[in-house]
Order: sequence, then C-alpha cells, then structure tokens
Amino acid sequence: MNQLTYPDLYCPFPSQINKHIDILEDHALEWVTRFDLLANESSYERFCKSKFFFLAASAYPNCQLEELKIANDWLSWAFIWDDQCDLSNLGRQPDVLKDFHKRFLEILNGAELTSKDIPLAYALSDLRQRILQRGSQEWFHYFVDRYEDYFDGCVQEAVNRAQEITPDVDSYMLIRRLTLGGYVFLALMEFCNYLIIPDSLRNHEVMKELKAMTINILAWCNDIFSVHREMSSGDVHNLALLIYYQQKVSLEQAILTVSEMHDREVHRLKEFQLSLPSFGEQLDAELAKYISGLHSWISANLNWYSHSGRYQTIDSLELNQ
Repeated sequence: MNQLTYPDLYCPFPSQINKHIDILEDHALEWVTRFDLLANESSYERFCKSKFFFLAASAYPNCQLEELKIANDWLSWAFIWDDQCDLSNLGRQPDVLKDFHKRFLEILNGAELTSKDIPLAYALSDLRQRILQRGSQEWFHYFVDRYEDYFDGCVQEAVNRAQEITPDVDSYMLIRRLTLGGYVFLALMEFCNYLIIPDSLRNHEVMKELKAMTINILAWCNDIFSVHREMSSGDVHNLALLIYYQQKVSLEQAILTVSEMHDREVHRLKEFQLSLPSFGEQLDAELAKYISGLHSWISANLNWYSHSGRYQTIDSLELNQ
C-alpha cells in the first residue's frame, strides 16, 4: 500500500505564489495557537507539516495581505474541522454533528459567544468579524449559504458511516461536491480578488458549469492523493476506493481510472471556456478574472500535495473542547 505509484495529473495552468507567503506562514501558526485550536504537541506538529498556508498562497496568488490572511484562516479552520468529521468518532455521530453545525451557523449569522462554545466557535466569530470589515453583508450571506451546504455534506457522510452504508459512485459524487468545501473557497475567491459577480451571472448555467467542473477536478485530485489515508482509516468516501471495491479492479487501476477522469475534466474545462457567451464588457472582464481564479485553485491544489504532509498519516488534528 505504501508503494503505490501516483499518476502524473494533467494541469496546463501556471503555478503562482503570493508574494506574502513568508508572512502568511508565521501568521497561520499564530492564529491557530491564539485560538487554541490544536489539542497537543502532536496536533501542532501535524498542522505545521500540512502547510495550509502554501495552499492559500497558491490558490489566491494576487490578493492583498489582509484578505490572504482571512482566506488562510478559513482554510485552516475548515481542514481542522474536516479532520473531526472524517477521522474522529464525531464522523459517525450525525446528530451530534448537526448540533455543532447549528451552533456554527448561528455564530456566522451573528450570535453572541458563550462560555459553552468550543475554541473553533471563537475562531469562527473572529473570521466573521474580519471578513465583514472588508466585504459586503450581501456577499457574506451568499458565503454562509455555501458553508451550510458543506455542513450538510459532512452530515450525509456521517450518516453513511453510522449506518455502514457504502454509497454508489453517483451518490458519492453528489455528496463529495459538498464535503470538498470547493463552493466555499470559490466563493471566497470573489472576496479575495475583489470580484463583483451579480446574481444574474452567479446563477447563470455557464457559472454553474464552470464551478462544477472545477470542483470535480479538485475532488478527484484529492481522492487520488488521500486514498491511502482513507483506506487506512476504514473510510469509503473516496472515488478511487469505491471503484476499487465495487468494480473489483486493482487499487492501482482504480486510481488510474480516477486520474483519467480528472484529466478529461481538465480538457473539458479548457474547451468549455472557448465557447462562453458574452455578458457585456464589464461582466466579461469579471468572468475572465473568475476563470483565472479557478485555474489558480486547480494548480494550487495539485502542487500542494508535493509540499504537504497532511495525507501521510491518519492521525487527526485533535480539537480542544
């Protein structure tokens, strides 16, 4: 299992790094320790090895420092919570998970903190305050809605684990588009890059298709590089593992199948971009910046795996309660 050879995935988009990356690395550690988000030295070391700051600096290469810090801290928060949903007993307790998510959404919508709230709730309140200082309330509501979708996906996975359900590939893909968090971080891209995307464009079929293809690419890339961790932890929520179990092929062949799906989707995205309609000069300019941001995310996500130690262990980033 440790000797799996991962295929070279196709990525025609250039790799870029935000000029503030060195500042960001120091900030990332300061923020998680300030809010006491990691339970022990082992969790701290694992966070450092994960290098979420590198992903943030690559995914948002052109944004200013304060926006970049906010994006990084959202990523850190989401990955820490994601580990609890995937690797801890919480990931098999959908009702408990729902209670946490209900409270998180209350805080995102402005509820006051109490002594009963966990450190992640305090960190979430900090992020809400900082983002509203620099972004619009209207956009933030859209952003919170994407977070609610992510939370719903995590609960669906927890139900599957609790009931020992192995989803079929189509059902898994629907859940995966939510649990990846891709819609959250593509929404955050609008904030980081000062994009003005009206609802008429945001809800257009063209935008929906661009986002769906991008999230497929990100998800399938992640499933390839995380297959060892998920197999070791007994989790079935991975496209390569589902193909492996359900189609009775070798794991290497299952990974190759996912890599071929990934590469076809990248080609499809490139071709789709060539046939976009015009929405007028101003919106076309915003859409071009948005597509550039999609390219940055695809490139950043792929490059991050060669720098990060996140998927080399099944230990979770334990929470302080």
